[in-house]
Amino acid sequence: MRYDLVIFDNDGVLVDSEPISNRLLAAYLTELGHPTTYEDSIRDYMGSAMHRVHELVEERTGQRLPDDFDDVFHARVFAAFERELKPVAGAAEVLEQLAADGVPYCVASSGSHERIRVGHRTTGLDRWFDESRVFSSQDVGRGKPAPDLFLYAADRMGVAPGRCAVVEDSPLGVRAAIAAGMDVYGFTAMTPAERLRGATQLFTSLGQLTDLLE
Repeated sequence: MRYDLVIFDNDGVLVDSEPISNRLLAAYLTELGHPTTYEDSIRDYMGSAMHRVHELVEERTGQRLPDDFDDVFHARVFAAFERELKPVAGAAEVLEQLAADGVPYCVASSGSHERIRVGHRTTGLDRWFDESRVFSSQDVGRGKPAPDLFLYAADRMGVAPGRCAVVEDSPLGVRAAIAAGMDVYGFTAMTPAERLRGATQLFTSLGQLTDLLE
């Protein structure tokens, strides 16, 4: 393989959480008086850290979200994860192949460490990720589209940015990877290809990924 490290986004790439979390986010914002459709949530917030939700709502409305917004939202999301969450098709097979080939990999997610862990435990992907392979926007000052999270993950894994491949499904994540100086493979299962413009290569199924990375 021509890369020394594969960095996975989590939501929408490893776990099929984006439909769940964006449905609940749109509903909660609407409940609080900020009408938001599922499509709006996908467009504005998919792939971002929670601070972006607060910032955009305040920028657009002049109103701040409640202090307990994150806690309430995450409680709803985690409850839904327990009922509904599944791994993205092919995720376990890709991870198994990378592990068998001895290729280092990790996850770098805009979600909190708790969200990552709940998702991995619920879907059975936790066996592929010990703590040394899990990085969250909580670990850095700025989330995607800033490059900080990907650069932090590469540094902690001991790999130069130019030797990393990022697997992303959001425009914010693609922008972050490019800013970090990394190749980025855009997963178009949920995101139209034109929104992932700038990716090194686009793909539609995780089953294609290991061949693309070689």
